[in-house]
Amino acid sequence: MVRKQQLPLNANGARQSGEKSAPQTIPPSTALEEKTDYSRWRLLDEDGRQTWHYLQSEQEIKDWPQTAADKYHLGLPTGLPELPAAKSSRQSVDNALSFFSHLQLPPGNWGCEYGGPMFLLPGLAITWYVTETPIPRSHAVEIKNYLFARQNEDGGWGLHIEGESTVFGTAMNYVVLRILGMDADHPRLTRARGTLHKLGGAGNGPHWAKFWLAVLGVCEWDAVNPVPPELWLVPDWVPLAPWRWWIHMRQVYLPMSFIYSKRFSYPPTPLTLQLREELYTRPYASVNFLQHRNSISPQDNYHPKSWFLNTVNSVLVNIWNPYLRINWLAKRAEDWTYDLIQREDENTDFANLGPVNGPMNMLACYIREGEGSYAVKRHRERLHDFLWVKNEGMLMNGTNGVQTWDTSFLIQAALEAGVAEDPKWKPMLIKALEFLDSQQIRENCREQDVCYRQRRKGAWGFSTKAQGYTVSDCTSEALKAVILLQRIPGYPTLLSDDRIRDAIDTLLTMQNPSGGFSSYEPTRGSEYLEYLNAAEVFSRIMVEYDYPECTTAVVTALSLFTEYYPNYRSADIRKVKEDALGYIRRAQRPDGSWYGSWGICFTYAGMFALESLGSVGEVYENSERVRRACQFLLEKQMPDGGWGESYKSCETGIYTPHAQSQVVQTAWACIALMEAHYPHKAPIEKALRMIVGRQQPNGEWLQEAIEGVFNKSCMISYPNYKFVFPIKALGMFARRFGDLELA
Repeated sequence: MVRKQQLPLNANGARQSGEKSAPQTIPPSTALEEKTDYSRWRLLDEDGRQTWHYLQSEQEIKDWPQTAADKYHLGLPTGLPELPAAKSSRQSVDNALSFFSHLQLPPGNWGCEYGGPMFLLPGLAITWYVTETPIPRSHAVEIKNYLFARQNEDGGWGLHIEGESTVFGTAMNYVVLRILGMDADHPRLTRARGTLHKLGGAGNGPHWAKFWLAVLGVCEWDAVNPVPPELWLVPDWVPLAPWRWWIHMRQVYLPMSFIYSKRFSYPPTPLTLQLREELYTRPYASVNFLQHRNSISPQDNYHPKSWFLNTVNSVLVNIWNPYLRINWLAKRAEDWTYDLIQREDENTDFANLGPVNGPMNMLACYIREGEGSYAVKRHRERLHDFLWVKNEGMLMNGTNGVQTWDTSFLIQAALEAGVAEDPKWKPMLIKALEFLDSQQIRENCREQDVCYRQRRKGAWGFSTKAQGYTVSDCTSEALKAVILLQRIPGYPTLLSDDRIRDAIDTLLTMQNPSGGFSSYEPTRGSEYLEYLNAAEVFSRIMVEYDYPECTTAVVTALSLFTEYYPNYRSADIRKVKEDALGYIRRAQRPDGSWYGSWGICFTYAGMFALESLGSVGEVYENSERVRRACQFLLEKQMPDGGWGESYKSCETGIYTPHAQSQVVQTAWACIALMEAHYPHKAPIEKALRMIVGRQQPNGEWLQEAIEGVFNKSCMISYPNYKFVFPIKALGMFARRFGDLELA
């Protein structure tokens, strides 16, 4: 039988029971109808770890002045000067770097929001509430402001900031605002509740929504489809064993299964009792939660559960849990999943893979070890790594940042623009190189096979060394930046040959049998595991897949490496490159395009694919497939010279134009055409004229539509792309065609 979780201990060591008072005092809704004083916010960057702090005293403000980067991210006037209007590509690059260099943070990296998903803050807020973690008033105010800024016209919220309202987005963010102290009769919450009820209420939410609502105590666990920790006891040779899943699924469903097994629900409080009556279309007491296990709104049901998963869930609910699940087996499963949770915390210094498993891991530690444990205290500190403040308020980033990724691209853009030897930009680039030096991962995880981790010695992650996850394209892009920059006279040689070879050794472990490369590790399981995809709101999440973007990054890194180290594992590298290029060629669609999985969408993938082919001499002049790819892009060029692709392309798999051209996507298309050695200057020149025309007097470009995506259905922001890719495109153009006048 499934065992009910014991209630947590209070400060006196007694079991808490019955209705509770609210775990903390939250400002009343009237106090939330405001903004904080943005002149008091500061961004602290400690070796890449980025946290925002709200200063309380005048002395603190005096001792810690606000920087141009702080002001920029907060939407305040930066005080940076207007620059002479750029007439040529090199002048535009110079203006852009003049602005962007002021945003570099002390360790050498650049910061930015990595927002977009609207399901992250709710997991954090609910975890804070049920673990009785105080929420600073400054954070409460600005989280409210962000949710207001991203509320749709109908009052709801979507899966991401540009998406239509869903039950997942609306129910969960409604709960956040109520936790933050807003009254249910506030006009914004009244509208949100109306939209939620039109969608069928919280009972029509997807699996992750029901899980979090059950944790909060405003949904019964009967409505949550099973997440049995016993799966983690399945032998590794079994095709559905969790070690075969994509890393994000593993690390989300690991703590989720532990919490599900414990059936943890926070004891009722006045707030949660009210929420029970607000979230559903009928009185809470009359809801048959068991019947809502598979209820889901059409707006949320992007990836419907398979008949196979429904059958498995039915067996687990009706046979396994009530009759076959014995306590000793449940305890063994819980112990093993908790051991793996501890290993994840150890391997990341509690930074965790991302902002979904981070709060879940904290809650698992709270359940197992209690309020006063080191693990809970450290998680409380680390969860602030995911928070970001901008002019709209406080959001939760999709990871603890994009520090290594963006810094690598900036170095490469500067190299393409030919400014690395300019004394004006050398200090900026040396600091960036020092940052990449500091962020290379120097050792493997302890007992990496036990915790199913990929080799990471020599690798770089997406964000920081502390987060500690190998990523194929992040390693490749950082490696290229390092090799190129530290070989220029006057730059320090920070990475030894041994450290560079370590990176290559790790990359060579990551190729799939198809020849392609995935993100965190090679594909470990069959695509048939998608039959077990329980998330409903995402597609292609159960296993790693081949990606043109990741494959290109590795191919180009290996090509560059062999220029300088021709004798190191040359046969292995040659074979890996041949197989990888074979995958790139096969992945091309008949219309000449490639589908992109990490950026929007065909434009993004086309840039990478043409770079990989160009790196081995396959270009417009000698390749029919390259000519088809160029023609695909040229057919999508808009009347103003730019390119603009909608995120709908990612969802549908069909190219969908955006209503307006986009600076970032225009730069991608220009880079793609130049990597392909497209012989005609005119369309590229026209596009770059548009980019230069949108550059602001201080050298920046303004934020336009969202740039990134994951799992086909959720969009995510890469704000620094509007600097690095225009700089790269303009630099490539000047090197190839000369520094022509573009304005």
